[in-house]
Amino acid sequence: MDVEVVFWSVVLARFALPLLIPLFPLPAIIACLLLDGVDQTIFQTFGFDPPFYQSYDKAMDVFYLSIAYLASLRNWTNPSAVKVSRFLFFFRQIGVVVFELSGVRLLLLLFPNTFEYFFIAYEGVRTRRNPLRYAFKFWVIVAAAIWIIVKLPQEYWIHVAKLDLTDTIQDVPWFLPALVVAVLALLAVLYFFVRPRLSPADWSWKFRADPLPLGIDEASERAAYQAAHRKVLDATTLEKVFLIGLISIIFGEVLPGVEASSLQVFLGIAVFVVINAAIGLWAAKRGYSWNSAAVSFGVVFATNVVLVILADVLLSRGPGQLHLVDAFFFIFLFSILTTLYDRYHPIADYRAAGSDRTGAER
Repeated sequence: MDVEVVFWSVVLARFALPLLIPLFPLPAIIACLLLDGVDQTIFQTFGFDPPFYQSYDKAMDVFYLSIAYLASLRNWTNPSAVKVSRFLFFFRQIGVVVFELSGVRLLLLLFPNTFEYFFIAYEGVRTRRNPLRYAFKFWVIVAAAIWIIVKLPQEYWIHVAKLDLTDTIQDVPWFLPALVVAVLALLAVLYFFVRPRLSPADWSWKFRADPLPLGIDEASERAAYQAAHRKVLDATTLEKVFLIGLISIIFGEVLPGVEASSLQVFLGIAVFVVINAAIGLWAAKRGYSWNSAAVSFGVVFATNVVLVILADVLLSRGPGQLHLVDAFFFIFLFSILTTLYDRYHPIADYRAAGSDRTGAER
């Protein structure tokens, strides 16, 4: 098989699989996690070592975790879990940005990627039980347990000790048997001690995302956008600036060919977020809407392509020096995250408002 076919098949899969997370949260994110772990092995099997792939690998990790965060806004019925998820996600992104700018690997230990396993934990609970059973304290304890027991040792192993699992297994004869025994012991504890003490399940296995709540329809683009944005400059726009801005800084640091500074990238993204918010609010107030997410993405993407070309021409006072591959990659990233955020954020707000009303009535 042609190595280029293998390479682009893996790259396409790493961009396509995350788009399934909003509909099939647990299977899709586990598939992303597994593909992230074996893609380099696939390339080595075919005798191919793609240049700059480590940088792209980091960028694609950020991409699928961003989609997972947006999926939590769409799907999670427990607003307390959403608050914990939001903190864990942005905490990690800030840490990664500071690391990329400073090169201090210890920062990856201090800002561990707890969000990913917390997402898996929530969806694991949801497969059998109603997440609304559990209060804010429960989700904080889950996050703290993942942070301390799982992620701190893992981040130290990878980023501070700089150890590789495959190399360790080859170099230390007793390591693999000890690892197998530890995993089996953990499974035994879960099966014989934890499982019998669990309350009865609320439903049979559920891997597809729950239906959207009555009263809001993600397909109603105009209503969703008006619910998300009361005005152009609001808290929603600010969160979107930091969400896409921080991710774009990470992409700009790890991808080759990006010449703008981190501050320039962030400010440029902020300007485009505000412009997109203004255009979206104007269209929503005049009744323009697209029920299809794909159509909505296409409109946002085309709009941003035109804006980028115009900005390049105007700022350069003529045909500019726009790097098309980098520009279109950032436009794709920006457009898909903007589209999903504008469709999913109102759903989280709706659920949070409903929870506040229920708490007030109690």
